[in-house]
Amino acid sequence: MPLLKKLKKINIRWQMIAVAASLLVPQAYAHTINKDPYPSTYSPESSQLIAITNATVLTGAGEQIDNASILMNKGKIIGLGNNIQIPSNAKRIDGTGKWLTPGIIDAHSHLGLFSSPNHKSQKEGNEWTKPVTPEVWAEHSIWPQAPEFSRALEGGITTMLVLPGSANLFGGRGVTIKNVPSISREGMKFPNAPYSIKMACGENPKRTYGNKGGPKTSMGNMAGYRKAWQDAKAYQQKWQNYEQALKAGKKATPPARNVALDTLVGVLDNEILVHIHCYRADEMNSMINLSKEFDYKITAFHHAVESYKIANTLAKENICSAMWADWWGFKMESFDAIDENVPMVASQGACAVVHSDSAAQVQKLNQEAAKAWADGNKVGLNISKAQAFSWLTLNAAKILGIDKVTGSLEKGKNADVVLWSGDPFSSYSLTEQVYIDGNLMFDRKSNFNIIQSDFELGINE
Repeated sequence: MPLLKKLKKINIRWQMIAVAASLLVPQAYAHTINKDPYPSTYSPESSQLIAITNATVLTGAGEQIDNASILMNKGKIIGLGNNIQIPSNAKRIDGTGKWLTPGIIDAHSHLGLFSSPNHKSQKEGNEWTKPVTPEVWAEHSIWPQAPEFSRALEGGITTMLVLPGSANLFGGRGVTIKNVPSISREGMKFPNAPYSIKMACGENPKRTYGNKGGPKTSMGNMAGYRKAWQDAKAYQQKWQNYEQALKAGKKATPPARNVALDTLVGVLDNEILVHIHCYRADEMNSMINLSKEFDYKITAFHHAVESYKIANTLAKENICSAMWADWWGFKMESFDAIDENVPMVASQGACAVVHSDSAAQVQKLNQEAAKAWADGNKVGLNISKAQAFSWLTLNAAKILGIDKVTGSLEKGKNADVVLWSGDPFSSYSLTEQVYIDGNLMFDRKSNFNIIQSDFELGINE
């Protein structure tokens, strides 16, 4: 074989080897950012086979089933309906005359951030230093020993989204937690739940920063958002250019890390959910336009007292509203609130959620939803209790990004279940038992609450 032909053959072999080797080495992600540096360490205790029988069931997905039973095992729902077979070795709980629902999900909470005992050292909800702080994470301020968690559990709250406060244009990341006892914050984190970013429009950022060099007007607020998203777009492009260079086999230096812009790029990459504190319809419309300018998705407006004015727009854009039942008049931007806001949003096919934003109201969110349901029916909206209960469960799970695993009583989902003494829309009904992942966390009859805090005992001098 001529020498030139041999050399060409050897060269082709080396090229083939090089290509094969390149397939084994991740070229584009040699300097990939760890997107979950503080992963959940929560692991449910093993749970026994439990059947609750003969109860009125609200599935949380808009359906009511009378005289039904539920079967739970190994943390999951394995049966639900009128004619399910109950194994002889199952622990039976008679639900006759009682009601059964999914665990309630509070989609807007500050528990663990603004805590009791009420002291300045415990005011952890707002990073007051500048109006744009996407680099802060609410989970790093959560106090697992906060006594409010046990009170929320007694109200049937099994899951919550803990958000930073609303002082800033970008308040930081929110975190979804399970209402379980833990020494560490990571031990409360809902496994695989997506992160969120808390934004705020309206009066709060202006009031906080108007005399501190920050925005004084609504146009100043908008300018602040746009500048932050502009910076995020540029940062995203730098990383894309770097990864493309690696893929092309070129030498490249990774961009300088910026933890604030990491969060905003997470939004642009559809990995982090956007939750916006926003009251007025005109400002919600502006935020929708802003999201289209920078190509990201808004998950939910919170408080949203004027959502009833733009319910059709919210339905079209697939944006949820997390709302109070009847808060009104405590500041100017809340004056056009109406008691029928929640049911009016739901009646237009938009996603409605009832939230607390309160350490007191979280203990009776069922009653908050009941008030909104009653106000809607008074004006002829004719919403069923089964539909209205989804405002606390499946719809709330949807805006947290966890609706595939919780938020409704369905076979295969997490066994997050509440047994009520009666109709949960009655002010006379109480939670009797609360289960998280099939484990009994609260039992009123035995005066048992698995969440215990030394700070509930008080301080004796």
